[in-house]
Amino acid sequence: MNEALRAELLAMAERDNRVRAELAATGELFDGYNARMAAVHAEHAAALQRLIAEHGWPGRSLAGEDGAEAAWLILQHAIAHPELQRSSLPLLKASAEAGEVPPFQVAYLEDRICVFEGRPQRYGTQFDWDADGMLSPHPLQAPDRVDSYRESVGLGPLSEKVDEMRTRAAAEGEQRPRDFEQRQKEMVAWARSVGWR
Repeated sequence: MNEALRAELLAMAERDNRVRAELAATGELFDGYNARMAAVHAEHAAALQRLIAEHGWPGRSLAGEDGAEAAWLILQHAIAHPELQRSSLPLLKASAEAGEVPPFQVAYLEDRICVFEGRPQRYGTQFDWDADGMLSPHPLQAPDRVDSYRESVGLGPLSEKVDEMRTRAAAEGEQRPRDFEQRQKEMVAWARSVGWR
C-alpha cells in the first residue's frame, strides 16, 4: 500500500466533506453549484487526474479501503469535469472486476454520467427535486427492474434510498427550488457549459 497516496486522498475527502458541511449549515450548498464547493472540486479533480496518471486507479491494494473510497468520492464530486468522469469509468469497472472497489461505486458513476448527459439512469442513485416538490430519483431506464439492478451491485431497494435521501435533505435544511422549471433550465445550461452536452 502507498501510504502517501492514501494520506493525500483522505485529506482531500476530509476537506470536501468539511466544506460541504459548512455550506450546508449556512444553506449556501443548496442554491446552485456554490463557487467555493466548485473550487474545491476543481482542485481535487486535477489532483486525482495526476494520481491516476501516476498510479492507475487507486483501489484497496494501493490506497487502502478508506483511501479507495476517498478516491471514488473525489471522482463523484468532479461534476464539472466530464472527461475525468468518463475516462475513469472503465478504470473503475476494471477495479471492481478485480475486487479492488465495490461494484456499487461503478453504478453511482454510471448513473451520474447518464444524468449529466441527459439520459435515464439505471440504478437510481442520482436524486433531485421533482415537479411535485419531492426529492426523487432522476428518470430511470427501467423502473420495473431498478431493484434487481441495485441488488446486483450490493445496493438496497430504491424505496429505502428514497426515504434515506428525503430524511437527510430535511435534516440538512435542503428545500425544493422556488422555481422548478427555472432550475431545470439552469442545470441544462450548466451541463452544456462544462461539456456534458
